[in-house]
Amino acid sequence: MGSLTVHFVGAGPGAADLLTVRAARLLADADMVLYPGSYLDPGVLGQCSSTAELVDTADLDLDAIVGRIVAAQRAGRRVVRLVSGDPSLYSAVFEQTRRLDAAGVPWDITPGVPAYAAAAAVLGRELTVPLVTQSVVLTRIQAASTAMPQREALSAFAATQATLVLHLAITRIRALMAELAPEYGADCPVAVVYRASQSDQLVLRGTVEGIADGVEAAGLRSAAVILVGRALAELPDPCAGESHLYDPARDRSPGH
Repeated sequence: MGSLTVHFVGAGPGAADLLTVRAARLLADADMVLYPGSYLDPGVLGQCSSTAELVDTADLDLDAIVGRIVAAQRAGRRVVRLVSGDPSLYSAVFEQTRRLDAAGVPWDITPGVPAYAAAAAVLGRELTVPLVTQSVVLTRIQAASTAMPQREALSAFAATQATLVLHLAITRIRALMAELAPEYGADCPVAVVYRASQSDQLVLRGTVEGIADGVEAAGLRSAAVILVGRALAELPDPCAGESHLYDPARDRSPGH
């Protein structure tokens, strides 16, 4: 029993039908599921067995969460630790798996649909448009949270004018837009997507200059992703090109 693997599973952006097939199977087989109650559509937990123990981790600290995981695994129970979005971003998987390694508990990771990808889908936008931008910066803002490395200043990322995706930043949107304006321009498109894919999803579109007014009027305080960049333009950017991959002039002979 001691060799049972603990599964860290990306719950996706919240909607139950955006779980992967593997995630749904693991949830159905689990004896214990630890989940972030603040971010999930209740339908996600509907994938769990009726006999599974469901643990909302919203009020638990890191050691308490890992303690529950280790105790259950050692008791021979199949454990799933759900994380919102994809485990590769802001999931605290590193801290949890480091403790599991120290305890000798095996684990693996099942990816999920990240919130920024769900937001882009809602907007109907590709975040990398040829000749406009070919890079996406995923970052967050420090408020009442873990300190940001000094080298990751927002101004440094803004200088690239890549498509910028800001997590955990909605309460500071006015100050952030003022910081971005010198590089992106006051008229640069911005979109805010609250609870992408869920029943109470809300989409706000605007510009660097004006988006804060809409966000404050809507009273958004959490669970929103901010996207900034010319790739979000409603009309085709005059600088936009087309992908070389599908260019009819591209040499498609073997080896090219």
